[in-house]
Order: sequence, then structure tokens, then C-alpha cells
Amino acid sequence: MRGCGAQLVWLLVLSLAWLGPALGGEEEDGEVVAEEEEEEEDEVLSDELGEEDGVLVLHEHNFARALSEHRLLLVEFYAPWCGHCQRLAPAFAQAAAVLRNESSPVRLGKVDATAQAALANEFGITSYPTLKFFRNGNRTHPLAYTGRMDAEGIVRWMQRRASPSATLLQDADTAAAFISSQDLVVVGFFKDLGGEAAQAFYEVAGEVVDVPFGVAEAAELFQAYGLSTDTVCLFKKFDEGRTDFPVDPAQGLDAAKLTRLLRVHSLELVMEFTNETSDQIFSAKIPHHMLLFLNKSSSAQLVLRDGFRAAAGTFRGEVLFVVVDVTGFGADVLPFFGLTPADAPTLRLVKMEDNRKYRMDQDAFSDMAIRTFIQAVLDGKVKPHLMSAEPPEDWDMRPVKVLVGKTFEQVAFDETKNVFVKFYAPWCSHCQAMAAAWEELGERYKDHKDIIIAELDATANELENITIKGFPTLHYFPAGPGRKMVEYKSTRDVETFSKFLENGGTLPEEPPAVSETSENSTGREEPSPLGTAEARDEL
Repeated sequence: MRGCGAQLVWLLVLSLAWLGPALGGEEEDGEVVAEEEEEEEDEVLSDELGEEDGVLVLHEHNFARALSEHRLLLVEFYAPWCGHCQRLAPAFAQAAAVLRNESSPVRLGKVDATAQAALANEFGITSYPTLKFFRNGNRTHPLAYTGRMDAEGIVRWMQRRASPSATLLQDADTAAAFISSQDLVVVGFFKDLGGEAAQAFYEVAGEVVDVPFGVAEAAELFQAYGLSTDTVCLFKKFDEGRTDFPVDPAQGLDAAKLTRLLRVHSLELVMEFTNETSDQIFSAKIPHHMLLFLNKSSSAQLVLRDGFRAAAGTFRGEVLFVVVDVTGFGADVLPFFGLTPADAPTLRLVKMEDNRKYRMDQDAFSDMAIRTFIQAVLDGKVKPHLMSAEPPEDWDMRPVKVLVGKTFEQVAFDETKNVFVKFYAPWCSHCQAMAAAWEELGERYKDHKDIIIAELDATANELENITIKGFPTLHYFPAGPGRKMVEYKSTRDVETFSKFLENGGTLPEEPPAVSETSENSTGREEPSPLGTAEARDEL
């Protein structure tokens, strides 16, 4: 839904993170066929290093020179038609400017992968944008970029690679100053900084760029912090103040496991959903979120946080506890849970993997009741709470039937009908683009007794056995027993739709979809993870 105000758009994305799994925003090369016919011959290119907005413009003739002249080089492989690339461009240029102003040895470059096929093939580029980091001219083993796709995230990620990833703490005074310098810091205590455990720690420090890392090997520091063996300590100015992760002497330090532990324990035990915390909430990748919706202006509701917090420690790492103020920042996400401010206080558990929401009894807010409820959900003993809008009075009188959660089963699985359903989101630009074609299809088949064209707003209606992960999603439900469902994945135009229907839900040869505005491999808009520039600009 382009053109919306930034705040409304951003809040919509926040709600989508609770509507669906954290799916990324990339455009795959296989979805869009570039126009190759009748192209003019490429102009002769030299090895000169040109720039656009402070970003090096790279191609097969100057790529080697760029690697030889710039020890640290981050390269974006993009496609001109890619929407995500277009949205990344200003952030990428801004990051390049910040790094140059800091006299950093890091440079940023870009390659039009659709024009530079040799480079795209050499580095295995299959989706856009793809960012790769080249160190010391090493062309054979570039490092995949894993940071946030905004200017600040790019700068932080590159700064960690331009300098030591962890600060060496040599004595008690420097350690104390470092630990008190931020609300959250990580210090690795290792008796051998050249050992494997310390090297794994440095690896983690290079990836977790939003937290300062320090490292210590002095015996006085082990003694000062009550340690006798290699240990990673997370110091924080909230909750318990310090969390220790001892290094297993037999198994060593697992970088992936440490990264996850740091992500989990860097969060407050109970988070409040705000503008400042939303990125942390969704980037932690905790599989379940337990939400307490309350009105912070009500003292009677505020006391409910005590029982909520008391239950949280039991499920740390498995369930993230979040307080949502229904009259504050969280007001805009209420419709996506089928709630209004008057429903507060209320509790919902969201299973992030499959988008399912679970409702707890309204009158039970004790820590014991909350723990019992969560455990029952985790054990599969609670059925999900499914939202459904009310059906319009004329829902079955229109050429395109308007389905809701309550009416879906009786229509889609009618054994005497072949039902073609569009699952859409009102804000989805792809859905809007194909709306006219879907209406025309409805008109074409409105008098067919055994074919129904329908649509369902998947943001307001949930189905027990069908999870929608992108918009639009098209499913065909053929007549007959067996509750069969076929996903339509071909070109979205009336003639191809008709051919599909006339052939009983199949196409003899399904041609690849050709679209210069496709946002990903399915040509659908998907809920994106927070903290990415493309996620905020997409909707």
C-alpha cells in the first residue's frame, strides 16, 4: 500500500510480524525474466573505478582492480527492476557516505547482476539484493552479509570488520569502565586468547554488531569477577544484571548456540511493545510470543503485570513475554488480533512458525494460570483461536463471492462445486494489481453452476488447516470428495485463469510468470522481519 504515512505503514508491518512467520524480502532471479531480446551491444568498459552517490560502480572489467585497491569491500549485487534493491539504494549510499566520513578503509560497491552475468554466475547470485563482503582481495571466499538492511545496520556490520571485533580489557579499571559504558555488554574471559574458544567468541562478536564485546585473559580479572574457567558474561543494567555462559571444556564454545543465548538474554524478561523495542522483539526469533494487552492508564490493569512477569522466567528462550498498551503504541495492531481497546485486559499466545493465535480465559491472570495455559499450548492441548469477519449480506450475490472464516468450509469444500479462491491482504500491491482480472474472471463464470470464483481477506480471517504465507495466494478446490486443494502458481491473467479452470485445475504446460514488479520468487508480498528497510517501505 504505497503512499501511506510512514508511521502507519511501519505499524502495519509490526502487526504482520505477529500475523505470519518471519519471512525475508528478496527477489529471486527465477521469477522475473529480464528483457534480453534485441538488446544493444554492451558499451566497451575499462577498468576505471567510477562512482554513483559514493558507491563504486563495478563490472567484470574493473572488479579485480576494486579488490586490489580496497582491502575491505562490501558489494551489492542488484537488479534494476528489483523493488527491494531500489529501496535499499539510498540506505546503501548513506552508509557509504558515513564510512567515508569516518576515514574507514571500508568501501561499498554495486554490480548490476542482470548486465554482468559472468560476475553473477561466479558468485552464485540467485536473488536480489545479495550483499557479499570481500576482505584483502580474496575473490574465492567472500563472506555473506548478515546485518540489517538499513544504513545504520550496514555501518555497524562493516565497522566490526574494519577493527577488532572485541576490545581487549587489560585490568580491573578498564573492565569496569567498559562494563558500565552501556546498558548491555558482553565480555569473554579466556585463559588463552589464541585458543579455539576465544576464536569462536570473536566470530560471534563479528556478527552480533549491536552489542559491544570485550575480551579478557588477565588472572586478576578472572578473580575480580569470580571466575575460574573460560566464561562468556553478559552484563546488563536490567533484570538479573549478569548472565554467565561457561564454556564446556569438552565441547568448546559453539558460536551458533552462544549467539542465540545472547539474543535471548539480551532482552528484558518482559518486553513492552514500543517503537524502540519492536526490532528486538522480532529479531530475537523466539518461537512463541505471549502477549498481555492492557490499558496502562488503568491502575487495576497495571497490577496484572506482576503475575505475567512471575510466569515469564519458566519459558525464557521458548516464549517471549510482551506487554501491549492498547491505548498507546500497540493500538494499531489490535485489529490483527480481532481486538478493540475495550477487550483489555486479555492474553494471547502467538506461535510464530505457523501464525496460530491462542486465547486464554479472560478471568485468569495469575502466574500459575499463565504457566498452565502456555504449557498446554506447547503440549498441543489447546486449539488455536481463529478470527473471522462477519459475511456481507450479499456475499453470495456478487460475481466474486466474499468468503470469511465462518463460511469458508461450506463453500470451498462443497463437493458439487469447483471453487477458485484468492487469499489477499487489503494493503497488498500485488493483490490490488490483479483485482480487475479477478473481477473479470468472476463475471465470466458467474453463470456456471459448478464453478465459483471467490476471495477471502486473509488478514481478517483465519482457517484451521490452511496457513497463508504470502499475498495473493490462489487455491483451487475441485469438486468431489477428499477435501483436495491445488495451489495456482502460474501467470495471473484472465485467459490463463480460464485455461486453468477449463482444464480442471491444471495447465498442460505452465509458463513461467513474467513480471517486472515481482517482489519475490512467488510474486507475492510476504510479512517481513522487522529491522529491514525494505519491510518498512514495501507496504
